[in-house]
Amino acid sequence: MKTKHFLISVLVLLITACAPATPIEPTPDVNAIRTSAAYTVVAEFTLAAALFTPTAQPATETPTLEPPTATATEAFTTDPTQAALGTPAALCDDYSFDPITVDVTIPDGTPMTANQEFVKTWKIKNTGNCTWGDGYGLIFSYGDRMSGDPVTLTAAVLPGQEVDVSVNFKAPGQIGQFTSAWQMANANGITFGKAVFVKIIVQ
Repeated sequence: MKTKHFLISVLVLLITACAPATPIEPTPDVNAIRTSAAYTVVAEFTLAAALFTPTAQPATETPTLEPPTATATEAFTTDPTQAALGTPAALCDDYSFDPITVDVTIPDGTPMTANQEFVKTWKIKNTGNCTWGDGYGLIFSYGDRMSGDPVTLTAAVLPGQEVDVSVNFKAPGQIGQFTSAWQMANANGITFGKAVFVKIIVQ
């Protein structure tokens, strides 16, 4: 009897020693895992859509832009007399000339001897809207002065009228080509219009 109990005890010990230390987990159901993953993805897309769905903004009124207020600008003028009259100097004082008839005497390139005296005359036209009166004349602008002195007009020149203006010159004492530029000026000494020239060759 004791032998039988002993054998049963040994058999129980052997079975216990051969049993695995951890319980065997059942094989997972693959279909169940796929279904669970699909539900997770759908839930994430739904959440993302909710986050990025634009919400309606309350309507705001568009501000009405007012046109810029016009500011009065004064006409630019270099002539204080004409500024007082409200007439721009650029329109008041101006002149032009015909390239063919401007040189009344001493055409460009005229030969001269050293220190020769001569009179150069130009024909110009008053193209401004003011009459040239006292104090208007021709003054030196740039180049070789050749002893030329400013000249004043001896009579009034109306708008649209032509006039001859002359300057006394003296050729330089050395050989070469010389050019002198002159320009009209008003009674305030302000020049206007394009310059006229005298060009000589001292031989």
